Amino acid sequence: MRATESNQDYPFAVTDTAAALLDDAGTVVAWTPAAEALLERRSADVCGRPARDLLADAGSWEAVLAQGGQGAREGWEGRATLRHGAGRELEIGFRVIPLDDGAQGDGARGDAARCLVLGAPMELVARWRQDHAFTHELFLQGRVGLAVFDTDLRLLRTNSHLLPYTGVPVDLSGRRLADFLWAEDAQIIDDRLREVMRSRIPPVGFNTTVRTLDDPRGGRVVTIQAFRLQEPDGHPMGVATVFTDVTDHERSRGRLDLLYRATGALGGSLSVLRTVEDLVKVLAPAFGDCAAVDLAETVLTGGEPPADGHLTLPLIRMAVAGAEADTLRTGTAQFTAPLPAAVPHPTVTGAGVPEAAASGARECRGELISGLGTRSTGPGKDAAPEWATSVPGVHSAMTAPLCARGIAFGRLTLWRTGDAPPLEEDDLALLEEIAARAAVAVDNARRYTKERRTAVGLQRSLLPPATAETPALEAASVYLPADSDSGVGGDWFDVIPLSSARVALVVGDVAGHGLYATAMMGRLRSAVRAMADLELEPEELLAHVDDMVLQVVAEAESGDPEDGDAGMPVPSGPAGATCLYAVYDPVTRSCVMASAGHPPPAVVSPDGTVEYVGLSPGPPLGVGGWPFEPVERDLPPGSVLALYTDGLIERGEGDVDEGMRNLADRLLRADVLGRPLRQARHDIVEGLPPGRLRDDVTLLLARTRAVDPGSIATWRLAPDPAIVGDARHLVLDQLTAWDLDELAFSTELIVSELVTNAIRHAGGPVRLRLIRADTLTCEVSDSSNTQPRMRRARSSEEGGRGLYIVAQLSHRWGSRYTTGGKTVWSEQHLPLP
Repeated sequence: MRATESNQDYPFAVTDTAAALLDDAGTVVAWTPAAEALLERRSADVCGRPARDLLADAGSWEAVLAQGGQGAREGWEGRATLRHGAGRELEIGFRVIPLDDGAQGDGARGDAARCLVLGAPMELVARWRQDHAFTHELFLQGRVGLAVFDTDLRLLRTNSHLLPYTGVPVDLSGRRLADFLWAEDAQIIDDRLREVMRSRIPPVGFNTTVRTLDDPRGGRVVTIQAFRLQEPDGHPMGVATVFTDVTDHERSRGRLDLLYRATGALGGSLSVLRTVEDLVKVLAPAFGDCAAVDLAETVLTGGEPPADGHLTLPLIRMAVAGAEADTLRTGTAQFTAPLPAAVPHPTVTGAGVPEAAASGARECRGELISGLGTRSTGPGKDAAPEWATSVPGVHSAMTAPLCARGIAFGRLTLWRTGDAPPLEEDDLALLEEIAARAAVAVDNARRYTKERRTAVGLQRSLLPPATAETPALEAASVYLPADSDSGVGGDWFDVIPLSSARVALVVGDVAGHGLYATAMMGRLRSAVRAMADLELEPEELLAHVDDMVLQVVAEAESGDPEDGDAGMPVPSGPAGATCLYAVYDPVTRSCVMASAGHPPPAVVSPDGTVEYVGLSPGPPLGVGGWPFEPVERDLPPGSVLALYTDGLIERGEGDVDEGMRNLADRLLRADVLGRPLRQARHDIVEGLPPGRLRDDVTLLLARTRAVDPGSIATWRLAPDPAIVGDARHLVLDQLTAWDLDELAFSTELIVSELVTNAIRHAGGPVRLRLIRADTLTCEVSDSSNTQPRMRRARSSEEGGRGLYIVAQLSHRWGSRYTTGGKTVWSEQHLPLP
């Protein structure tokens, strides 16, 4: 070996090596320059002297010779401690090479007359031996695969564990990877190895799949690390690689990743259908070629299956994904299948009682069926189950029941076909874990579905019919609840008939979602209807409702939060609800409206133009302290008024202006002017499917009508009791002109009593008006603000029975304030034609 440490070759190589030539007497006869450099002793000082003088301890000469043993004629190796030229000791390793067999001598062992001694520092010799032993043992071990390639990427040397798979030849020497691996797999590896030889930069390691030509299914996943081998002059001589089989590791990591993604899919929705659809999309094709979820029919409606999970229950295939999805979807759309029974754990407690019996804990276990390609499908002991063979070309299948709280209500099934590796017990364990999590998610979605159906049912029961016909307008509405993730909101609408053929239109939206919003919506709708019956102006009505909401919030804040019997807490805040209240009068053809934080209505005029009413919206209900401003708008007959909630114009995007423009376009495209509103309403909300909305959508359409002037009769009367008789005659003549003589007697009495009361108690001019619409309305207006009050007169009293008579003869009656006083009105049904 060289005296320097730059050479990594065999330490006893002849070229440029520290060497000494000894004669048969053990005398140094030649000394190389490398030896001079190693010991820093010149050749002239060493040659001619006994070799033993080079030892640090001359007395150890015999011990050094003893390392060769008897009869070592082919050379031997040993170690010795020499005296360095600088005076220090230097331990070396040496090799003795006999040069002839004839002469015998006393010094350098009698079996070698002349010999060549090669030496190197013991440190380098030990390092070389370690490297040699490491390389030798490395190629003998079987934990990782080793291979050495030449510059043409032909295999020079491998260990037995290179690729212990079916289809790998026993003798790989001289072969290329493409001789026994798939061409694309071999090409990937060859490209990376060439890059290592070219760039000298070894890759950190890369994973690839290797599949043999004889067994191409699945293959194995290996991590390959490579480094360049080069000649002493720096030219490449090949590349060495380490192959590590990480198939099991990758499978485990893949299973964990699949479990993570499946868990994420299960937490993405509170809809039973969307939950199982998202799940099977994750499982197929990542876990199997086809996946399906079957659920008990009662789960879909929020019901709970019976606790006896082992009973046969009708299952419906709810979700399918994979290559054979169409076959599964159409072939077994609905079937009856037994659910596996919940298996109790037999763990014994300290008292000797099975823990399952003590606690009721249960576990649902799955089933794995393999080798389906060789099993019969007909009846018999060895026949495969029907569920396992429902996919063409299947070779293995497994199923796991969906169990929650000890109740089985469905199952999750997976199939593998073609060249996919067969399913194993580890796969079944993973499927059972996914099924357990899926069961919890589906059960939560089921219970949410039950609550949502209750909330939706309650809300729909609190809403009026979707269509309405009055003399004032034709109305049609659409209500779409938000999707199951958002929960049912608090939207409501109403069409309230008022006196004198007028009608009130209401649209509101309670903040939040859930049962609270539904209950609050019911309270608000009842409050608005009750106050509408008082014939309040729109701004006054909203002010009263605002006070009511403030009272509700105050009650909620004053309640005891620790009182479990106090009921559902009512959230407080400045935005309890928004509301738009409008009153349309078909006689004057005007509409008065006010808004409490609600979007303005759209008006489609008979000429086809669409515009939004310029409201000055007040604060939402529940803020208090702010007035509401009314706006009056004339509406020609045939105009369409569109009231809506923000769910129709926001659509989760937040651009309200764009939503309002879109609504205007939808109103025109739906031809609300030329079609019945009950048909056009569906076209307006087309593209807003229920179950995919972030907020409730409510739309109320109203086409205005007008009362024909010939059906209205108005008289102004002087405040003179003598005029009452004239009023009766005027009314009788008008009824005769309208062919309503059947109502002459009752109307005469009603007019007589109302006019008499107005003249007697109010004073000033009196206005009498008859309106013939769907009812006959009789109105008497005066300048007094005192509301009439019906009372029961005593038998001895001569008066006090007027309003009682009016109430008995009328279908309904009442009074309302006006800007100049009040109006008392009475309605009678028209006679049948």
